[in-house]
Amino acid sequence: MKNLLSTTKSSQRAASTFPQPAHQPRSSHSDPPLKRLIDYGQAYQRQIRWAIVCSVLNKLFDLAPPALIGMAVDVVVKQQDSIIAHWGIKDTFGQLWVITLLSFVIWGLESVFEYAYARLWRNLAQTIQHELRLDAYAHLQELELAYFEERSTGGLMSILSDDINQLERFLDVGANDLIQVATTVLIIGSAFFILAPSVAWMAMLPMPFILWGSIAFQRRLAPRYAAVREKVGFLNSQLANNLSGITTIKSFTAEAYEVGRIQTLSQAYRHSNERAIVLSAAFVPLIRIIILLGFAATLLFGGLEAAHGTMSVGTYSVLVFLTQRLLWPLTRLGETLDQYQRAMASTNRVMNLLDTPIAIQSGSSPLHPFTPSPLHPFTSAPIQGELRLHEVTFAYHDRAPVIRDLSLQIPAGKTIAIVGSTGSGKSTLVKLLLRFYEIQSGTITLDGVDVRSLDLRELRQAIGLVSQDVFLFHGTVWENIAYGTFAASHAAVVAAAKVAEAHDFIQQLPQGYDTIVGERGQKLSGGQRQRLAIARAVLKDPPILILDEATSAVDNETEAAIQRSLEHITQNRTTIAIAHRLSTVRNADCIYVMEQGKLVEQGRHEALVVQDGIYASLWRVQMGLR
Repeated sequence: MKNLLSTTKSSQRAASTFPQPAHQPRSSHSDPPLKRLIDYGQAYQRQIRWAIVCSVLNKLFDLAPPALIGMAVDVVVKQQDSIIAHWGIKDTFGQLWVITLLSFVIWGLESVFEYAYARLWRNLAQTIQHELRLDAYAHLQELELAYFEERSTGGLMSILSDDINQLERFLDVGANDLIQVATTVLIIGSAFFILAPSVAWMAMLPMPFILWGSIAFQRRLAPRYAAVREKVGFLNSQLANNLSGITTIKSFTAEAYEVGRIQTLSQAYRHSNERAIVLSAAFVPLIRIIILLGFAATLLFGGLEAAHGTMSVGTYSVLVFLTQRLLWPLTRLGETLDQYQRAMASTNRVMNLLDTPIAIQSGSSPLHPFTPSPLHPFTSAPIQGELRLHEVTFAYHDRAPVIRDLSLQIPAGKTIAIVGSTGSGKSTLVKLLLRFYEIQSGTITLDGVDVRSLDLRELRQAIGLVSQDVFLFHGTVWENIAYGTFAASHAAVVAAAKVAEAHDFIQQLPQGYDTIVGERGQKLSGGQRQRLAIARAVLKDPPILILDEATSAVDNETEAAIQRSLEHITQNRTTIAIAHRLSTVRNADCIYVMEQGKLVEQGRHEALVVQDGIYASLWRVQMGLR
């Protein structure tokens, strides 16, 4: 029950929070990925500013110890003429005591700001990761079915999981590294030109080459990491597909074949990573050589000036330490740029998903207000449920029309059946009524109102769908029946199960209504899954019920049980039954016969048999009369 309550609360929160994505990127596909990420993160400007301030202050105090070392050397060498002596403290012990106190203060502040920036950046990374994943998933749910048919589940999972995690890893560490490197260059460069302008240029000489090399590497790495992200998407897609089809793989003893396919894709992923590693691994050694030149020049020429007395020994000590603190951290720039390029490749994929336009727009007109009443008996809703299709034409992308100039009327409160051979357009018609796809021409109206002008969620809430391909979520029987009607009481769920003739078999399950059904309901039989789907539709209590081959995959006994429950729940509501088994729809108020996307016959069962047309031919075949 606790699990169910948490599911219910999160589902209600999602329904109210995500009618549209929370963040709308203002950039375009042509913008650099960093700009797209910055545009997305406008809501986090305050947290980002504080994180940057703490990173800069931490680096400022981190760079202070070389100055303390220089002051300490100055005290030992000059004693009464040191910098601290000019503050009025002449005693050598007193001067060293001041340096000791300053050390405690500086190290303490460095630790405080390191803790602060670590918390801020990590929490920011977690927050952006969380919000970006929710926004991407919410936007994905708004896209039309055609989008999913053209893409693999594994590829989309790679974007929602791996790509967003890659971005989180960069924000967690890489962003701070870049800021601290920039801070180091600015502070130490300024200190050099103040303390020893004659030697400063030697230490700073490698900087342009390092920056130029970094930019050059970045540009060459970008397409290679884009290829890496693409290859991992292909690999995840095949893995997800294979795990879903594990029964088929085993039944055809195709394990070795599938291992070979995964090996090929994994090898392609490895090779794409190798191409990126060839460049990224070369960065640090090359940078070290350039750094060595700057460090050696400072060490040599600065030492000569100190020996000749033109530079104090303390200043020379500071310069040597600062040169090391300036140049050696730049060797990490290669690792940081590696993280950056991976993150930007992932950012592009996530932002491209967020920028995908929503093809099916919701209307603004509300339906007649109604309150579903899941408790038995099931009463009709104020929505009448009259559906009309007028000269409707529809074609899937780049295909010939599946439905052509189709016109039919579905009276309110009546049960009508739609039959026809495979590929005649029956199931497509269901998808059009639910606006899973947009029609090319014609109109579909509900109670006289064009469905395109209606609020999309209200339209779909008014229609209950029981499909041949029943989808159950990994969870309990209780949760699957209550899915979509999350606030339903236990009594309502049980009542719906009884109407669907599912209560008896549920009671025999190990934990009853708390039994876990497994992924896609694999622990249940086909008939059991079908009855749970009917119970789910019963609990929703919609004014319009669509049964798409609801009994085609069950045995005769189960079909008889399902038919009894359907006869009960179809009363006082508009019902559309899509069927291959004509025996299941012979009592419909009207039967429409479709062929090649057109309406070719209509009437009651007896009249259609007498007509001796397509329906009569199908009937004789199924009854074994010829």
